[in-house]
Amino acid sequence: MPEDGVRKTETEGTYMAKSISHAQWFLGSYCLGMKLRSLRTRKRMTLARLSAETGLSAALLSKLETDRMTPTLATMATLCRVYGVGLGYFFRDPETHSLSITRRVAAQGQGRTADTGEVIHLNPGTENRKIEACVVNLAAGPTVPLPWTNSVQVLLAHVLDGRLLLDLGGLRETLETGDCASLESDLPVSWSAAGKTGCRVLVVMPAS
Repeated sequence: MPEDGVRKTETEGTYMAKSISHAQWFLGSYCLGMKLRSLRTRKRMTLARLSAETGLSAALLSKLETDRMTPTLATMATLCRVYGVGLGYFFRDPETHSLSITRRVAAQGQGRTADTGEVIHLNPGTENRKIEACVVNLAAGPTVPLPWTNSVQVLLAHVLDGRLLLDLGGLRETLETGDCASLESDLPVSWSAAGKTGCRVLVVMPAS
């Protein structure tokens, strides 16, 4: 076996070794397999059809799409020709990448829905974010203004639990558990939990 710990075919690619080399780790960030599969499914091609178009075996193509093999440059050039893309499609560095995870959101705030308007932020600390996401606990009672004061309210609200009463300039709508409202309005908007129990609402909106 070669010194780099990988087993090579003659022309098509390099098999993944049990121990990952620096090259494999580096290429992993480009998600070559996922991009290859996405291109094929977008063109509605089967592995058999792609094999006929490229002259590469279906078994090899499957290994490339599942990251069990790293393609050679010649193989990538062949696939680029069939898909009508350049190598830059596979190897350009992302300009934007951000991931924010909030654990156990469903357990937060339970038993505290009397705290009208309590907000659990789902993507705090994400710099230059394009969206705001949060879970809001609402109590039953009179409607209260949304806790966001933009002149135009733009948001998506999904009722996770309970019933939500929306008041849009005097027009009232009641949303049941599982209902979703997409809102874009310059009317005064207020809300509360409908009935005698509180409700929990997932809210997604543009970042302020």
